[in-house]
This record gives sequence, structure tokens and C-alpha cells, in this order.
Amino acid sequence: MSIALQNQAEVHAALAHAPIGAMIIDEAGVISWANQAVAALLGEPDPAALRLTLAFVWLPEDDAEVLRQMLDMFFAAPVDARPTWSRVVPIQTMEGIRQTAELTLTCAPGDFDKRALLYFQSLTRQTIAEKRFSQVFENLPLGALVVDTRQRIVQVNSALASEFGYPREELVGQPLETLLPARCRPAHREHVEGYVAAPASRMMGTGRDLTGLHRSGQEIPVEIALTRLENAAQPMFMAIVSDISSRKRSETALQQTNAQLEEFTYVASHDLRSPLRGIGDLVTWIREDLSGFELPDDVQYNFDRISLRIDRAEQMIDDLLRYARAGVRDTDMETISPAELVEEALALALVPDSFTIEVDLQGGDIVAPRAPLSTSLRNLIGNAVKHHGGASGRVRITMREEGRFSVFTVDDDGQGVTPGNEERIFKLFHRASPGTNGDGVGLAFTRRMINAHGGMVTVRSPGALGGASFEIHWPRILLKEHEDE
Repeated sequence: MSIALQNQAEVHAALAHAPIGAMIIDEAGVISWANQAVAALLGEPDPAALRLTLAFVWLPEDDAEVLRQMLDMFFAAPVDARPTWSRVVPIQTMEGIRQTAELTLTCAPGDFDKRALLYFQSLTRQTIAEKRFSQVFENLPLGALVVDTRQRIVQVNSALASEFGYPREELVGQPLETLLPARCRPAHREHVEGYVAAPASRMMGTGRDLTGLHRSGQEIPVEIALTRLENAAQPMFMAIVSDISSRKRSETALQQTNAQLEEFTYVASHDLRSPLRGIGDLVTWIREDLSGFELPDDVQYNFDRISLRIDRAEQMIDDLLRYARAGVRDTDMETISPAELVEEALALALVPDSFTIEVDLQGGDIVAPRAPLSTSLRNLIGNAVKHHGGASGRVRITMREEGRFSVFTVDDDGQGVTPGNEERIFKLFHRASPGTNGDGVGLAFTRRMINAHGGMVTVRSPGALGGASFEIHWPRILLKEHEDE
């Protein structure tokens, strides 16, 4: 065997099982040999069937003409100066399927001075992956952008453009600092250099309040997650940017409300109670001073009314303090049997014997603080009797599991809730039934206590028994809401 033939055999053997398509062509583009990978890419079962065909036939006319010109230039150059050429082109297989491939024209090793190697690298998977990424990227409900190592914005989705008030096309190509307040830019450059040196997926600015610069010039509070994107050309970095303005407003409003409530309860416990006690003492002294006189019945009656009003005002202050404390979450968790819980609530509610109690509990034990759940059930059972409207009736207590909640329902067959009052009855000092005892704190207290523990309480009227139907959704599967939990 000649040296030339031996070299050809070695090249064929080396390329026969290569993972990318390869064919050997002459200056006219005629194929003299092809491997199995290129045959599979072109839809030809037998690579030998490609011999003596033209490489151009798989390409669109314009790309085929470019390849002809490159072959002319390639073979016109000395062997040791022939350039390598690459081009991404669409190809059409024998089955009529269109694919995207990268063609690379290069010198064949050995004695193939009148031949060239043409590699076919299928980009179909890469193209599909890029399309999927673009679809996911664009449809993210959060703002997202991709930047290069020079901190230029390469890609941005509609959500981010909307968050910052820009048309999307206006941001592409701009420096990332466009979206940063001027005072943050020097420190940002240092953080970026450190991140590029050791990239890792993480939240940006942990422990610090981050802001972005809206097109209007206003700053918006944001959270940013960073990650590196693998790219053949150069490293890319993606940032997920969340506008947390609404959350910040809610947090601020909640903090203000809690601060006002604390201030109010301090005033109630100190500045209101002391004058009431002073009035009570004055009434007592006046009665003592008049103890030797025969007082008319109406005067005696008015003295009694004053004492009663003072006692009721002090009770309202106590209820306000209890209501404020109800917003504090109890962390003393224990495993509770629903049957024992309901039995305990019924005993403390002091339900008259004239009422029929029905209990239907379907569900397992609950891990929860006992006091707030027990108190809530007791209040609802007591209300079912107190606001029933009759001397006897039915009260039904049920439990079922629904998602991550245990749902307790307290139904009665009483007069129910007046239409339109379903939310009003949970307001502080609103009395559901004017003819009953109490100052209208019970349901407000119950809702505040349940909400503080991640649950909710609602009312429906008429319910299953024709009266009011209260539902407590109590979380049986707890969510992590605080860093120390």
C-alpha cells in the first residue's frame, strides 16, 4: 500500500466514528468520502451513498454559492496557507426536514493536498435550547436581564423593562449602571469585579436595602438574584430583579399600625384607667358622705348607673389590651387532639342543656399552640348560643382537612347574621345582637388572634343549619415566615 493510501485509510478510520459529521471533498465540491454522523444528519442511512454527490445540494442557493467561492479561494492558496472557514447555514435532509448546522472547511491531514475536510456540526439542539430559554426568559413573572463581562445589557424581558419604565429595545446595549442610582455605581463596580472573579448563584446585597433607578428618576426597592450563564463565546450573567415596592409599603404600613396600636394600648392602660379610678373613688366618697341621709330612689339609681358605667369602661380597656396582645404570635407548639380540643372548648363555653351539640371531626392531630385555637373555638361556640335568638337550638362542630389547613366549622340554627354584616361583625366594638351582653370585642379578638397565627376566620349566613356558619382555617402545615423559625 502506498503512503498516500495508508494516510487516507488512517484519516478515514479516525473520522469514521467521530461525534460530528465529516466529509472529504475536492475543489468542485464532489464528495469522495463521508462518515456515519454526516450521513445520519443528512438523512442517508448509508454514508457510501453520498460518494460522488455534490456537497452543495443540501444547502440553500445563496449558501451554496458562498461555499463554491470559498472552495475556489481555499484551493487557490498554498497548502500551508489555506484558511479555515466556518458558516452557520440551514440544511434540508432527504426527508425534507430543515436543520441548522455549522459548516467548517479546513485542510485534510496527510497527503490530501487536493482534498478538503468539510465538518457538519448540528446546531438543532442548541437552537431549541436557545428558543426554550428565550421563551422562559420572556415569560418570567419577574424582571430579568442578561449582561456580558463589560456590564452591557445583552437581553432584557418585558417585565423588567416595565418595572423600570423603559421600552425593551432601549435598554439593550446600554450599560447596566443605567438602572442604578448614581450614588450606588462606584460600589457596584467593585461588587461586580468580585462576582466575576468567583461567580456563584446567590442573592445580591444580603442584609442591605437595594434600589434601582426608574426612568422617571425615582428609586424603587428591589431584590436581585444573580447567576452565571454558560456561553461558548464569553461568560454571561443573568439577574432576576424583583420590584418589592408593594411589599415595602405593606411592611411600612404594618409597622406603623403596630406602633400606633402599641401607643394606643399604652394610653388606654395608663391615661384612661387612672381618671376612671379617680371618678370611681369620688363616687364612693360622695356616697360615704351621704350615708346618713335618706336619698331619693332616682339619686340612688343614678349612683348605681355611674358605678356600672365605670366598671364597663374598665372592662373595655381590659378588652382593648387583650385585643392588642392577640396580635402576638404564640410559639409554644404542642400536638393537639381535635376531639380533646373541642371537648375543652365546649366545657369552657358553658353551653346550656337546652342546646343540642353535634360533633363530627375528620382529621388527624394538629401541631399548634393550644391557647389561641382553643380560645377561638370557645368564642365561636359561645357566640352561637348567645346570638342564637332562642332558648334552645342546635350547634354543630365539624373539622376536615383541606390542603395545608385544618378547617373547623361552627354551625347553628339560630337567627344568623343580617345580610351585609358579614364583615362588620368582626369590627372592634361592633355588637352582632344589640340585646345581648358584651361590648363587641369577641369576634374582633378571635379574628386578630387567628390571623396572627397564619389562619383565617369567615362567616356565611345562612349556613348548613339555617343560622350562622363560622369557619376557622387553621394551618396544620406551617410555613417558614421568619429567619429564626
